[in-house]
Amino acid sequence: MTRSFSPLLTSRSVFTILAAFFVLALTSPVTAAPEDDAEDAAQAMARDLEKEGYIFRAEAWTGEIGKEIGKAVKMQLFKGNEYCIGVAVPRKAGVHISGSVLDFAGQPVGEIQPVLEGWGFLLFFKPKKTGVYVVTIHQTEAGKQKNTAFAIITGYK
Repeated sequence: MTRSFSPLLTSRSVFTILAAFFVLALTSPVTAAPEDDAEDAAQAMARDLEKEGYIFRAEAWTGEIGKEIGKAVKMQLFKGNEYCIGVAVPRKAGVHISGSVLDFAGQPVGEIQPVLEGWGFLLFFKPKKTGVYVVTIHQTEAGKQKNTAFAIITGYK
């Protein structure tokens, strides 16, 4: 006795499955990752300063900042350039941050301009020497204390 097998999925059933996935994709809310939210916040600060002549890198550097320990990020900065470094956490995180640029001796240099709501800040610095500087980031007591994503974007002119 010979049996004939019918295909498990007909073209009609494939179409029905694809249509169901399409409807789910359109109706399901898309939630961004915390790194994306932090990067979006940093990019928003950068866009405002492009009008002032700063050229920002297309990519942001992202990471996680703890509630107890901040971060220190090394950056190669060149004499003659004026830098603007934007640092942000997700706006809805409730975390407030601050930071600084440290010179070769570990001393803070430059100027900080915090965002009123506390979720980010801009560092402005014009190095007198080319070299590796350190950008520090830490949570302040003004906001929630929790681990969260952060992003750094660098611009110069």
